[in-house]
Amino acid sequence: MLVPLFVAIYYREPLEPFIASILVTLLAGLLFSRIKSGVEWQQKEALAIVALSWLSAAIFGAIPFLFEEISFLDAVFETMSGFTSTGSSILVDIEIHSRSLLFWRSFTAWLGGMGIIVLFVAILPKLGVAGRQLFRAEAPGPTEDKLRPRIRETAKVLWKLYIFISAAEVAALVLAGMSLYDALNHTFTCMACAGFSTYNAGIEAFGSPLIEFILTFFMFLAGANFALYYRAIHNKNINVLLRDEEFRAYTYFLLGFTCLLTLVLYKDMEYSVFNSFRYAVFQITSIMTATGFASIDFNLWKDSAKILVFAVMFIGGCAGSTGGGMKVVRFLLMLKYARRELFKFIHPRLVRPIRFNNKAVPDDILQSILSFIVLYIGVFVFSSIFLTLLGVDMISSVTASITTLGNIGPGFNIVGPMANFESIPPLGKIILINNMWVGRLEVYTALVLFTSDFWHS
Repeated sequence: MLVPLFVAIYYREPLEPFIASILVTLLAGLLFSRIKSGVEWQQKEALAIVALSWLSAAIFGAIPFLFEEISFLDAVFETMSGFTSTGSSILVDIEIHSRSLLFWRSFTAWLGGMGIIVLFVAILPKLGVAGRQLFRAEAPGPTEDKLRPRIRETAKVLWKLYIFISAAEVAALVLAGMSLYDALNHTFTCMACAGFSTYNAGIEAFGSPLIEFILTFFMFLAGANFALYYRAIHNKNINVLLRDEEFRAYTYFLLGFTCLLTLVLYKDMEYSVFNSFRYAVFQITSIMTATGFASIDFNLWKDSAKILVFAVMFIGGCAGSTGGGMKVVRFLLMLKYARRELFKFIHPRLVRPIRFNNKAVPDDILQSILSFIVLYIGVFVFSSIFLTLLGVDMISSVTASITTLGNIGPGFNIVGPMANFESIPPLGKIILINNMWVGRLEVYTALVLFTSDFWHS
């Protein structure tokens, strides 16, 4: 919190929100550091530490918001949305808030994008062996992607790459006409696939196709597997990206939906060809990578266009990216699994392993993905029904549920891209906070805490 404190000093804004927050978090840290459990960390402890660390980060991170007359529940909603890189907001008028608070809001997203726990593993060598268990619990995707022999070195590599790409985006946005303050804020939320903006109108406030294309490019980068970038750079071979099945599918999905939406916007919304492509490529990339930026109020589009935006909400980015959603690799493997099962109806004795990147996928990974999808859909359906019972209209309930669970940000109707989540009932906000937490931790890490078996010795 020293970073936004320096921003407050620079802009001559009140320092109390961050000084108080620093003192509270420092005191809590000192108190907890005195607790000596003497228990060797196993898988259970790693899962609990990860899940509860994200909750505590959202709670402590909410303290600065309380100084600007925001309720505690709304403040936790905003910071949970930030740390989970969701981008859903309860702020009715973003521009009335201090620059330092908005900077903190964006900074929480940037930290959460690559993962607070990965950061901890990178800078705390005393975690030792437990570091691997923490990394496995937090890392996005069905499998852990190990780049270096030691997990701490892996985390450092990922963070260096993350910082380097972020710096490149800041430079590009400044050259395109953004102020340094806006460039930093939008880079933080773009690289984290969070989508927070410092303006009520979002990216539409800039009215610049060049800025939109720059953000589209970096959203695309953020939605792909960072481990692939490292390998491509390390091996000095771009074919590392092109040979990866998930990256190819990710690119094809984006191109395919962009072409479809371009045609629909040109035909049904009567935009020019350039504007149809401009809006389509930006919004499809933004929603599929779970960034949630808006260059136009797509809530005003016809249903033929909105259904395409809604469809990509379920796909997400690649495993090992900062993007949310169910991840492209899971879709690929489930499609291959479904295809194999269809062939088994014709050839009952067929023995054909499912392969990904020319390697056989173990059955336990397939079972894990299948159960993940069942749990994911289950949480989505439960939260949609619950919000509807609280009096929220069905479209808003469904899209609020999938955008928070998939860490996407905006939905339709009352939670549209130019609206906010402020009108959701308090109990509904708690449900959506839980959705963001569960979705960012890939379902298992959070939901396992609610099982009785977890708490048995």
